[in-house]
Amino acid sequence: MRTLLEGGLVLDGSGAPGFIGDVLLAGDRIELIGTDLRDQIDMSGVEVVDCRGQAIAPGFIDVHTHDDAMLLQQPQMRPKISQGITTVIAGNCGISLLPLVTAAPQPPLNLLGADSFRHATMADYRAAFEAAEPALNVALLIGHTTLRFAAMDDLTRPASAEELAKMEALLDASLQDGAIGLSSGLFYEPAFAAPADEVLALARVVARHRGVYTSHLRSEMQAIIEALHEAGDTAFEAGVPLVISHHKCAGPSQWGRTRETLPLIEQLAARQAVAMDVYPYLAGSTVLREDLVDGVIDVRLTWSDPHPEQEGRLLADIAADWGITQQQACRRLQPGGACYFQMHEDDVERIVAHPLTMIGSDGLPHDRHPHPRLWGAFPRVLARYCRERQLFPLEEAVYKMTGLSARNFRLHQRGQLQPGWFADVVVFDPLRVQDRASYEQPLEVSEGIAFVYVNGVQSYVGATQTSTGRAGRLLKRQP
Repeated sequence: MRTLLEGGLVLDGSGAPGFIGDVLLAGDRIELIGTDLRDQIDMSGVEVVDCRGQAIAPGFIDVHTHDDAMLLQQPQMRPKISQGITTVIAGNCGISLLPLVTAAPQPPLNLLGADSFRHATMADYRAAFEAAEPALNVALLIGHTTLRFAAMDDLTRPASAEELAKMEALLDASLQDGAIGLSSGLFYEPAFAAPADEVLALARVVARHRGVYTSHLRSEMQAIIEALHEAGDTAFEAGVPLVISHHKCAGPSQWGRTRETLPLIEQLAARQAVAMDVYPYLAGSTVLREDLVDGVIDVRLTWSDPHPEQEGRLLADIAADWGITQQQACRRLQPGGACYFQMHEDDVERIVAHPLTMIGSDGLPHDRHPHPRLWGAFPRVLARYCRERQLFPLEEAVYKMTGLSARNFRLHQRGQLQPGWFADVVVFDPLRVQDRASYEQPLEVSEGIAFVYVNGVQSYVGATQTSTGRAGRLLKRQP
């Protein structure tokens, strides 16, 4: 099967200026890129797709997801394919499905769903992935917190030598079988007791496999500078690339501190490989935690097991209805999840525009009233921060979603439009692309995504908002 994407603005994912031209797909690869290709090739059997007025770009790479289980349970991957995303990096924030089997995942593992932890090895996950036939590619990180649950019976302390050795063995086996790196979530209670040396030992295992280390920092609040140094030193001493997860300065007392954090990240990047990701919103989203309910910021409930009827409402309104404080309401609603409106727009803009920044959604697909980033993060960058705010040109926006991401996560022959590379491609209208998901209506499909191809298979048609083929693959790091 050959497909000619004709007459679009070709943005190759390198950051170079685009040109009006054509892209020829053949099987799962890109065959040719150029102008007037129909005059240069045998057109028999070629499907022609008119891309005039559209941009043709590499499929977007969502570098920060918690899609580990969604890929198996909702393999059509509508929240992501409808944004033009063709590859996701899963297993972030120390939270991965494997290597762990449990019927009762504890927070924060329950962010991946209550009945999902059935995969003791990469081979188990690969078998489930191949049976599900997801629409998107995925590369898997192994979570430090998941390793702790697999190896320890008490997570309120550092791991013993024997427990650490078990974690190292589990991580080594997963990396040997195709995982691309390690993630940590030292912010969360089950990992907070882990000293830097524990993470360093695991990062050294990653270094042996030429993998990547991503870190949800120990603090994104008052102690953020110390947390950045900890992450940077861990990666540097281990000899692995560092990706700082969803960089932010959280809480009103920290607003404006990107003027400190970004120069520090640049200093770290001068001595080692460092990148960061960001989601383009003012609210974060995670499990419902009393320590994040300060009575100052707005908190919107995304799910609650004891009170599902309250999902989608502001915590302040729930507390007022019940005649109690917000913290008391928080306790009554647990276990649950929430959006926390912690960030300032100036900080978000500085981070989004920074040359080391990639785009990630950090969406939580198992929330019943999720953060809108699950359905809208990538079109929002194109619409708000590129087209409206003009923080960067279109070719740079695409680079932040494709070429930069593939390079930092060592994804082989993906992230750019190049002959011979894999045919992950999105066709979108740069003047019309727009997120529609909101905090009130978070499940709305974005506008302006015309076609999505994954490994050469047409997988989404935006005009009808339908998914078609499912040709996703489980990716390994670059050899």
